[in-house]
Amino acid sequence: MENVTIKELTNTPRGKLGLIPIRGSEALAQRINDYIVACRQEYEVAHQDSIFFHGYHKENYVLNVEFPRFSTGEGKCVINDSIRGYDLFIIADCFNYSVTYHIYDLKDAEGKPLEVPMSPDNHFADLKRIISACAGKAKRINVIMPMLYEGRQHKRSMRESLDCAMALRELEGLGVENIITFDAHDPRVQNAIGIGFESVSPTYQMIKALARSTNNQIKFQPDRTMMISPDEGGMSRCVYYSQVLGINLGMFYKRRDYTKVVNGRCPITAHEFLGANVEGMDVIVADDMISSGDSMIDVCRQLKNLKAGRIFVFATFGLFSSGLERFDEAYKEGIFDKIFTTNLIYVPEALKQREWYGYVDMSKYCALIINALNHDETVSPYLNPLKKIQDYIELYDLK
Repeated sequence: MENVTIKELTNTPRGKLGLIPIRGSEALAQRINDYIVACRQEYEVAHQDSIFFHGYHKENYVLNVEFPRFSTGEGKCVINDSIRGYDLFIIADCFNYSVTYHIYDLKDAEGKPLEVPMSPDNHFADLKRIISACAGKAKRINVIMPMLYEGRQHKRSMRESLDCAMALRELEGLGVENIITFDAHDPRVQNAIGIGFESVSPTYQMIKALARSTNNQIKFQPDRTMMISPDEGGMSRCVYYSQVLGINLGMFYKRRDYTKVVNGRCPITAHEFLGANVEGMDVIVADDMISSGDSMIDVCRQLKNLKAGRIFVFATFGLFSSGLERFDEAYKEGIFDKIFTTNLIYVPEALKQREWYGYVDMSKYCALIINALNHDETVSPYLNPLKKIQDYIELYDLK
């Protein structure tokens, strides 16, 4: 485990810290817990014997929670530990499709109990069950939802549902005080609620992972490396990357067929590149997520046709909803060199074993944010890690 950088505390804890993972978030919660334990062991708290620091130093902050289900598929939540006076942080990966349940004693073709994968809707229902089980006992309820539930359904363009805003308002109505997410598809959806909402970017961790994968041989210079946005919606993200790295920026414009709707969206007919010459240059393509991957592979292929050098892809969330085989084929063709995604959502073992995959661990970052919030400290240094990025680039001479 990496060393945990800590800073001087100025506030007493808001309450005893408790971590509650929904089903499928246990591994991330445990890694976050381990960092918090290590972090707090380093503190020299002068008043640790004070009543305000009761229960501060523990070996485990993860609370015992169960999610039993009835034969109909209905569920409930049972919290087996006391939570009175706790500052709770509920960790919710709503996109872990490896979690399953049984319903109506259904059987598969071999006669075995049918395993039904949990959908994002199921996970979100479990999140609400946890909050309901708290029943006013906790001092404060915070939700760490790395990938925002229904984040892509954040606005209306016709007579359609407004799921993300509705979900956020549900959480607000249930008493949640803070919502922490990562790389929200459109953070302006927070305007639907009046509670704390932060969208954190993994910029620093992505840059560090890329540098390490190249043995710190990549150079962030305008004539050697370029930042590329795969579409107009991701421009703000890539503008930030290009500014902190001091490199040029290009983008692709998605041409769509607005006469058709396929799987809820108008299909992309072509990607048009807008930017300077990329011939021979290292290229970084950054987006919030990879879903099926068709669009990202097409962007990388077009960059190769423009004679780009190495192509690296940053995606906070790797869903790979249409399988990994198309990426295996694209990698063999030399379409891209590496794809980096975080562990903020479920990462299957098959993906970790891919030669072209770069794993970006965000557990320490989450632990530092949770620890700061528990002390009512500012999280601004984690929202804009400009100084850390500059120091890292200078340390490894990446300019």
